[in-house]
Amino acid sequence: MAIRVYDKTSAGRRNASVNLRTEVTKGKPEKALLEKKHKNGGRNVHGVTVVRSVGGGNKVMYRKIDFKRNKLGMAGKVIGIEYDPNRSANIALIEYADGERRYILAPVGLKDGESIIADNKAVEPKTGNAMPIKFIPPGLNVHNVELVVGKGGAMCRSAGMYARLTNKEERWATLVLPSGEIRQVAVECMATIGQVGNTDHMNVRLGKAGKSRHLGIRPHTRGMAMTHDKHPMGGGSGRSKGNRPPCSKTGVLAKGGKTRKRDKASNKRIIRRRTSVRFGQLVL
Repeated sequence: MAIRVYDKTSAGRRNASVNLRTEVTKGKPEKALLEKKHKNGGRNVHGVTVVRSVGGGNKVMYRKIDFKRNKLGMAGKVIGIEYDPNRSANIALIEYADGERRYILAPVGLKDGESIIADNKAVEPKTGNAMPIKFIPPGLNVHNVELVVGKGGAMCRSAGMYARLTNKEERWATLVLPSGEIRQVAVECMATIGQVGNTDHMNVRLGKAGKSRHLGIRPHTRGMAMTHDKHPMGGGSGRSKGNRPPCSKTGVLAKGGKTRKRDKASNKRIIRRRTSVRFGQLVL
């Protein structure tokens, strides 16, 4: 991918950069794989705001993605790489031998006309192919990794993400994630070979408020900038937190609290929690 920085002809252009999307080869989406996407503007069924700073944005259609890769034993041909407004990664349109078409996440290096396959037995460990982890050689990068057998890929699905398969022991395989977390996954879980494409997504700078509004992100006002009757941390002379820890508008503590459920089944399979160390600096 390539990032273009324009001449500083305005305040918005001064700090903005644009993703040229050189990987994208197909324009119009597949009509049969589209469905309406409902927006709630951060409100629940009662109309009460539960997520602030959400609303508006461009109207988009949802692309149905095949995260399960359960079209087993049948080769598919890449028709084209498309832009997906619902995610940071690009998607690839695959046409199978029986004429069915599906979308998958487009990995780095996948080209038009290439053939890929998904199966529950060992296949060639080529970019875009999917198989159970027990058949994937250690040392390869994988994405769209299942946590529960048959439920579909849940990890490493955003742009540029991948997990490093380090070793396999009996029923469990060890993966090193970009966050620094090391966890075990059942060897029967499906995974796709390669790294998710659109790796330059993280380098794009929006540059102006208008682009945030196009994405459905509304302005966010700090609690300390409000008056005392609008927020627990507002009011006072100068910058003051009111002698209390940071909290939300309703008084819920906002920093330092653990949000992960204690009884989550996958907790026991985490060998090392995620760290602030970059993936390239980890000792694998």
